Order: sequence, then structure tokens, then C-alpha cells
Amino acid sequence: MKKVMAGMVTQAPLKSLIEALLLISISFMPLSSAYRAGDIVAMSKMGQYHSSRTTWHDVIGKHCPIFAVNREVLIPIAKPVGYTGTDPYKIKFQVGSEKFLIHWLLVINRKSSEVPMIDVNLRYSGGDLLGVTAQVVDMPLSYLNTHPEIRKQFWDPQHWPKHVLVRYTWKEQSEIDVSSGFYVLFGSALTFSFVLSIYVLQSSREKLARFVRETVVESSSNVGEFGKVVPNQINQLVDRLAKQNENESCMSPKERKLSQGIINSYDWKRIA
Repeated sequence: MKKVMAGMVTQAPLKSLIEALLLISISFMPLSSAYRAGDIVAMSKMGQYHSSRTTWHDVIGKHCPIFAVNREVLIPIAKPVGYTGTDPYKIKFQVGSEKFLIHWLLVINRKSSEVPMIDVNLRYSGGDLLGVTAQVVDMPLSYLNTHPEIRKQFWDPQHWPKHVLVRYTWKEQSEIDVSSGFYVLFGSALTFSFVLSIYVLQSSREKLARFVRETVVESSSNVGEFGKVVPNQINQLVDRLAKQNENESCMSPKERKLSQGIINSYDWKRIA
């Protein structure tokens, strides 16, 4: 029984370790599939002449795009089956493990006297290929002047395979959209300011209400004290006037008349 339990105890950590390794390997799968500068980006090609199409077949590495590297390559075009020299021939590509599709490109008998060139633009961010576009343009005269045999061989009906120049141009797309980031930052700041203003207003309202309550209570107490002080002062004043009125010898006629008027107007009812 002890041996069985010991075996179960040793198997449990081993099982946990295996599960952890599986999780780590799964989490690193996207990183392992990302491109690095200088990696060959796989590409396949299909051709069509009349209603006949070839199957997809891989393009050899030296003719494929190199990740984040601008360059030019000459891709050979094999003679189509049943080619008569009058009808157009077109090709299309699939690029990368993502299989970005480049739709049909007319390269032979395209009603132009210039040698064609395929201009391929690839967008990437970090180690990810984001998209591919392509178009057929005239081959630059500078290249034809450097390689005059390209023009001669392309227009020779007996010379196969034909060679088409492909120019790969890479454009890095920023992982951070500056405009979107600005709007997000502005919106966040505005929201934060609104919340902060509400908080400050609520806090100020509570402080203001407390101040008003304290002021009202203090004013009420002051009014009560004033109500007690004023009657006492009046009583003392009347008593003093009465005593002075009794001693008329120390008062002038005008003072005696004024004090007598105050005493007469006071109802002698003591204010509590």
C-alpha cells in the first residue's frame, strides 16, 4: 500500500510538470512562427494559358521574398503547353504561410512593347507579414541598359523560359497607430477629468454643507446670547437714569428732560 501511494506521489509532480511544459510550448507557438529579418518567405506560383491552368508549385528559395529585405530577382516562366505566341499568359502567387494571394498578372502578350516587371509590395509589423499587393509595370530602362540580353531573350519567340523581373519592396507598418493612440489618450484624460471633477464637486458639497450647518448653529447660539445680553443692558441703563433723575442737582435741564422721557417710554416691565 505504501509503495502504491509513493508511486502516486511521484507521478503527480511529473504530471504537473508535463502540463506546464505543454502550456509553455503552446504559448510560444506564435513566437516560433514569426519571421525574422533575412528569413525566406515561402511562395508558390500558378500559370494560366487559354483555359488551361497549372497546379500550384513552390518557387525556389532564391526567387522568393526575403523578410524585410528589398531586392530584385529574375523568375523564369516556362513555355505553356499549346502556346502559339498570340494569346496572353498570366500567373498568380501565394505568399507566406498565411497564403496571401496575388491575383492574376498578365506577363506575356500584354499589348505593350516594353518588357514587363512585377512590382510586389509587402507590408509587415515586427515579425508578422500583414499583406501583399502586386502589379505589372514596365521594366526600368536603367535595368534594361545594364542587362540588354533580358529584352532580347524576352522578345525571341524561340527562347524559353522567359525571365520576368520581380521587385520586392517591404514597408514596415508601425505596431502603434499614433492617431488612434492620441484619441484613446485624449478620451482617457477627458474621462479621468470628468470623474475627478465629480469627486471634487461631491467632496466640496459635503464640506460646504458642513460649513453651513456649523455656521447656522453658531449663529443661533450667538443670537441666544445677544437676546440675553441686550435686555440686561437696557435694565441697567434705565436704573442708572432713574437714579440720576432723583439727583436733579447734578443734571442740566436738557439732560433731565431726556432721561425723564426715556424712563416714561419704558414700560418698567423687566425683560427676562
